[in-house]
Amino acid sequence: MQLSTKAASSRAGACRVAGRKAPTVSQRAVKASAKAGNWLPGSETPAWLSEDIPGNYGFDPVGLGRDQETLMRFREAELIHCRWAMLGVAGCLAVELLGYGNWYDAPNWAITGGQPTWFGVPVPFDMPTLLGVEFLSFAIVEGLRNENQDGPRRLYPGGAFDPLGFSKDAKAFETNKLKEIKNGRLAMVAMLGFISQHSATGKGPIAALSEHLSNPWGANFATNGVSVP
Repeated sequence: MQLSTKAASSRAGACRVAGRKAPTVSQRAVKASAKAGNWLPGSETPAWLSEDIPGNYGFDPVGLGRDQETLMRFREAELIHCRWAMLGVAGCLAVELLGYGNWYDAPNWAITGGQPTWFGVPVPFDMPTLLGVEFLSFAIVEGLRNENQDGPRRLYPGGAFDPLGFSKDAKAFETNKLKEIKNGRLAMVAMLGFISQHSATGKGPIAALSEHLSNPWGANFATNGVSVP
């Protein structure tokens, strides 16, 4: 009887670590099923989302990427939008930081008929000429890019289209792919914020940030987004 009591007490003590009860079998099973990096803890990554996709967090709840050709097109579109958003955020901040107004008013010359400028330097072209040059440039670049039928070559630099050699180190290249998609997604959210912010306050991001830092409780998301009598 004494031996059985000691055995029971030792088993009970083993179930406690640092004053906490050890997890039950069901709790351990739930923890084991959770995959690190998934958008929803405990969810399973869909089979059609390959592990080698940069920034893959298993998010496709309605199965839009089941078709691999469609999935490649979605990846391509997202990456292009990411790159434009990163350029857009940099431009929105730079024009205001350098004292050339704000990003929203920058293209007003096309509406009012004023003189276009680039960082204060007059641009000697009218609107039709600029549109023609941009259209021709995009047509050439997109035509060359679309000649690459291989998916990865359509998305990332390589060969002659890699003068700085970013793709030479395979491990660093994969890391840079992940960094690019993460920063690009953040930039898309930032651009949405810039647009919403200007719609609510009429100010650029730098002016709004300065106002918030000088008066955090009086100038913030709640006070600018909701009309207070």
